[in-house]
Amino acid sequence: MNEKETVLNAMKKAGEPVNAGKIAELSGLDRKIVDKAMAELKKENLITSPVRCKWEPTNK
Repeated sequence: MNEKETVLNAMKKAGEPVNAGKIAELSGLDRKIVDKAMAELKKENLITSPVRCKWEPTNK
């Protein structure tokens, strides 16, 4: 499983919009890796931000 999949799975597992710090905590990945994966996911429109600074998968 690559970093992007790990980040998406952590978001789905949380069940609510989460910030990068919480994703790092849930996934066990380093915060820098989470930030990089989230940047790629944003470009691909796979995550959306319903609340400022918090993210969730586009298709839950």
